[in-house]
Amino acid sequence: MSKTKVAIIGSGNIGTDLMIKVIRYSDVLEMGAMVGIDAESDGLARARRMKVPTTSDGVDGLIAMDGFADIEIVFDATSAKAHVANAQKLAPYGKKLVDLTPAAIGPYVVPPVNLDEHLAADATNVNMVTCGGQATIPMVAAVARVTPVPYAEIVASIASKSAGPGTRANIDEFTETTAQAIEAVGGAGRGKAVIILNPADPPLIMRDTVFCLIGDADHDAIRASVAEMAKSVAEYVPGYRLKQEVQFTPIPEGEPVHTLLPEGAPPVTTKVTVFLEVEGAAHYLPAYAGNLDIMTSAALRVGESLATRTPAQVTA
Repeated sequence: MSKTKVAIIGSGNIGTDLMIKVIRYSDVLEMGAMVGIDAESDGLARARRMKVPTTSDGVDGLIAMDGFADIEIVFDATSAKAHVANAQKLAPYGKKLVDLTPAAIGPYVVPPVNLDEHLAADATNVNMVTCGGQATIPMVAAVARVTPVPYAEIVASIASKSAGPGTRANIDEFTETTAQAIEAVGGAGRGKAVIILNPADPPLIMRDTVFCLIGDADHDAIRASVAEMAKSVAEYVPGYRLKQEVQFTPIPEGEPVHTLLPEGAPPVTTKVTVFLEVEGAAHYLPAYAGNLDIMTSAALRVGESLATRTPAQVTA
């Protein structure tokens, strides 16, 4: 079977790691181009060594490349602001875009939660939310499929060394996009997101905490749903794991809940806490960079699904 050619825009940490995954592990995708704006970047240098066509002229250089017509899927690993411009320039050419920035022009996609829905809808530009979103939204969705979740909050802690210029430029968009996706994909009535760049040395592995406020519910069913969802994520991110059992903390009657719940939300009686750890596969950065690995692994899963979908999926 011939492989689907893809291009990656952005030769930083995320784009380079994704390129390595495509080359080493994908049976259906083939690198058609690696795109950057710094001719001396490590990502472009690695691409050249791996015999991948490159350009340092950004998206304009990609469009001008000889093999551009053969590229079907474009991954954008730049920044939210850059993706807006890149998407506009690529729009006339009919490419499928997988957006690894928090630009959120297209629908949010978290593979184990709603990938099939967007394959069927034939979306042309899908958004991968954020690394924290990819790690935590499956857990919010796991609770929400058992019982209503009026409020969910996530805290993503990543090693400072794993956050490149693109990640740092997107901090504000990270919190906004992740919070919106907690609601739109995770199913929470209201969402909040916090990111911590931990400067500890040696660097610490990615850790995520998920808080959900719920009413009376079957705790065993929630535990089972969370465990099942964690297993689904680990199918494409082997380093994804629960750090301990799901915690249930009663909220005493009359104790104030210091957050604004949606209008008409049912009474909350319990705080559910899920502790996660994401160890990276160390394809480009060391294993502490689980934030890098979960983002590129999720994007690879989406790209491969776009490449292998059937006409029945598109028209379903």
